[in-house]
Amino acid sequence: MKIMVSACLMGENVKYSGGNNLHEKVLRYVEGHEVIPVCPEVMGGLPIPRAPGEIVDGVVRNEDGTSVDFEYRSGAAKALEIAREEGIDIAILQSRSPSCGVNQIYDGTFTGRKIKGSGIFAQLLKDKGFKVLDAEDL
Repeated sequence: MKIMVSACLMGENVKYSGGNNLHEKVLRYVEGHEVIPVCPEVMGGLPIPRAPGEIVDGVVRNEDGTSVDFEYRSGAAKALEIAREEGIDIAILQSRSPSCGVNQIYDGTFTGRKIKGSGIFAQLLKDKGFKVLDAEDL
């Protein structure tokens, strides 16, 4: 099985803070399968570290209001192309991320409040018919 995984879940230091979200359950789940790690934010040209972003009225912005929507959408499109080329069977993505959140995202107020919704990349995968799992659902 080919599994696309948020790179931060695999221990890659690509988070906005420069760290990772190494996830032991994800590592066990993907063991023995072909893994394709991606970070749409980095693929869209955003640096590590970077200011955190949240979706505000449909646009990804930093806390100071600067739009980084182009970078998020560009990276999501590049990661989608890889998913298509590789013929992935499933994607396992980082919870609450403005790129990869599957079931929940932060509400755009930068207060830590969560709402139902999906990140830019997760929604794109869903819209194109890919099976997507939130890492917390494993």
